[in-house]
Amino acid sequence: MKADQVLKLVRLTEKSNQLSAELGQYTFEVATGANKHQIAQAVEQTFKVTVTRVNTANYLGKSKRSRIGRPGKTSDYKKAVVTLKAGDKIELV
Repeated sequence: MKADQVLKLVRLTEKSNQLSAELGQYTFEVATGANKHQIAQAVEQTFKVTVTRVNTANYLGKSKRSRIGRPGKTSDYKKAVVTLKAGDKIELV
């Protein structure tokens, strides 16, 4: 997989902002088929940093109902929390 196929988007929440500020950890939404090695390589190639650790979590989509009562489901996704080497930083905004 190429780096642009592995990394989908950066998750910017209060918790992820706190992790990046205090611990140097950044949260990404990644392709569901990507493993930890592919995620680490994609982050290193894209942002020119050194990755020390990758934690992943798979999330199942929630069941929803439309206004007319039809059942539906939100998308499944995979989240990765990437820890960088001390001193490395990713400028997101």
